[in-house]
Amino acid sequence: MKSLNKFIPYGKQSISEEDIENVISALKSPLITQGPLCQEFESKISKKIGSQYGVAVNSATSALHIACIALGLKKGDILWTSPISFVASANCALYCGAKIDFVDIDPNSGLMSIEKLKEKLSIAALNNKLPKIIIPVHLTGSSCNMEEIFKLSKKYNFKIIEDASHAIGGKYKAQYVGNCKYSSVCVFSFHPVKIITTGEGGFASTNDKIIFEKMVNLRSHGIIRNIKDFKYKSNGPWSYEQQELGFNYRLTELQAALGISQLKRLDNFVIKRNILFERYKKLIEDLPIKLLEIPNNVYSSVHLAVIRLDNKEKSFHKFIFEKMQSHNIGVQLHYQPIHLHPFYQNLNFKKNDFPNAELYSQNAISIPLYPDLTEEEQIFIVSILSKYLQQR
Repeated sequence: MKSLNKFIPYGKQSISEEDIENVISALKSPLITQGPLCQEFESKISKKIGSQYGVAVNSATSALHIACIALGLKKGDILWTSPISFVASANCALYCGAKIDFVDIDPNSGLMSIEKLKEKLSIAALNNKLPKIIIPVHLTGSSCNMEEIFKLSKKYNFKIIEDASHAIGGKYKAQYVGNCKYSSVCVFSFHPVKIITTGEGGFASTNDKIIFEKMVNLRSHGIIRNIKDFKYKSNGPWSYEQQELGFNYRLTELQAALGISQLKRLDNFVIKRNILFERYKKLIEDLPIKLLEIPNNVYSSVHLAVIRLDNKEKSFHKFIFEKMQSHNIGVQLHYQPIHLHPFYQNLNFKKNDFPNAELYSQNAISIPLYPDLTEEEQIFIVSILSKYLQQR
C-alpha cells in the first residue's frame, strides 16, 4: 500500500481552540500558580469519578510518591506492583526507603494475575514478608480485578493504591475508575499521550480525609497555612509552619485550566478510543496477532492498543518493530519489564523471575491509537503489519 507520507505516532494529545483560550485566560489571571483553578480542577475530577477528595500534582509519579507516604510506607516495608508498567510504579517504593517486589501478569490481559497474587501472598504470609502496599496497574486503560484484590487485602492486611495512569474515563463494574471503592488511593496521569492532558500532571483520588490532607500538605513542602492546625502560636498573619518534609509537587493554574477544558471531552475521547479499538479488532481478525483482552466487567479507556505476535522469536519482534518504523508508523513497547532494567538487576532481580512479563515484552507492540487517528490511517497501519507478518 502507498505510504501516507507522514509520521503516525503511537499516541498524542488532542488540543482544541477552547483548550487554548482557557490557558490564555489563566495566563492573564492574577495568579498563575496556587490559585482557584487547581481546586476547581480537583473538584470537577472528584465529582466525575465519584471520589470524595482529590489532589492535583505535577505528575503521576509525584502522586504515587505522596500516596505511599500518606499510607505510611517506610524503610523496612514492602511494596508489590506489576513488572509491566512504567518504572514509577516501583520507584515510588524506593523513594520511601521500602523494598520492592513484583507480581507476574496474566498473559491475556497484561494485568496483574490474581492467581499469581494469591500464590505469592500465601508464601509471603508463611515467611512473614507480606507487603504493606500493593499497586495494581491498569495497563492500557483496563482495570485490574479490583474486587478480588480488595478481598485479599482484607485477608492479608495490605493497603491498595491503584495506578490508573492509563485509565481515567474507564469503568470497573459500571463505575468510574478512581472512586476508590476498592482502594485507599487511585492515581491518574495527565501526560500528553494520556486520555486527557495538562501538559505534565497527575492526580490522586481518595475517600479518606486524613490521607487527603496528608497528600495536600506533602504536595507543597509540608507547609501548613491554616492557623487552626499550627503546632505553635502564630506570630502574625504572615505565619506558616513546615510540620514535615514535603515536596514541590504543585500543579500550576495554566495546567489546571487546560485540565478543566480537557475534562469536558473525557467521555468523548474514551468513546472514540473504543471505536478505534473495535475497528482494529476487525481489521486484524485474519492476521496471526491479537490485541490484549479487556476483562469482563471492564469498560476500558483504551489508552493503548497492544498487539501480541503469535511468533515468539525475539528476532521477529524486532523485525516487525523496525519495519513499522520504516513506514513512519510510531510503534512502542509498553513496557520493558521493570525487573530487567540495570538498576533493578542491581537489586538482585534476574531473568526468569516473572516469565509471563518477560514473554510479553518479547512479542508485544503498541500500535497507534488516539482520538484523531483516521480510518484511513488505521487501514494503512494494518496493511503494513499484514505485509511483514507474511514474510516469516
